[in-house]
Amino acid sequence: MPLVFSAALLNRIAAAGLLVVGCCAAHAQGVAQAATTPPPGTMTGAYGQSLQQQQQAAAADKAAQANATRPAQPGATTPAQDAVSRFLNERGILSAAEPGGSSRLLASVRDTASDLVLSAMNFLGVRYTRGGNSVENGFDCSGFTRHIFEMSVGLVLPRRADEQAKDHSLLAIRQDELKPGDLVFFNTMKRTFSHVGIYVGEGKFIHAPRTGSAVRVEDMRDSYWAKRFTGARRADLKAAAAAGGEGPLAR
Repeated sequence: MPLVFSAALLNRIAAAGLLVVGCCAAHAQGVAQAATTPPPGTMTGAYGQSLQQQQQAAAADKAAQANATRPAQPGATTPAQDAVSRFLNERGILSAAEPGGSSRLLASVRDTASDLVLSAMNFLGVRYTRGGNSVENGFDCSGFTRHIFEMSVGLVLPRRADEQAKDHSLLAIRQDELKPGDLVFFNTMKRTFSHVGIYVGEGKFIHAPRTGSAVRVEDMRDSYWAKRFTGARRADLKAAAAAGGEGPLAR
């Protein structure tokens, strides 16, 4: 038998429901208001916001001063190192380095040959010109190495690649002894010591490759260069720099 409710009872139920809904709405509004209400004692309004910003700025200044006076941790990067990193990144050297090799490459570039290597990298993009030995006219391989050594350390090398390889002031070294600033030689014209570049570290060297190209960095471990490598030579860069263009290293 179906239940029958009187009109009066239905009105009471409806009123009770509205009361419940009204209570829930009031509770939600109270929670939202509590969430946005600042803690007791907090100043509000424009003055309070200004005071809060001043406190945040003071805290930031205090943290900056603490970082400035804190001693550098071992292995931390100095501003000078950042400059080198930015230079190598801009030139695309680090992006081409093998995983984990970037830090080693940076370390190797910052040794006694760093000035010579960074000087060489400043000429990335200069066009290849057969017989060229200047930025204006372009470089060939030996013109490039000769220009870099003379400009950066005052050592005047012979003009041709094979003559540089045979120069008595340079020491022949093995491939596993290579350091940044060493000259590396290749057989690219069916002739020993027919091409030369400057080793920059992590298996890479910078050179002026061929007609139609420009000064760039390549990997000696690539098959083309690996099978054509014919030797390396090292100059006493410290002695050359100390001589300042005088003595047997300069001619």
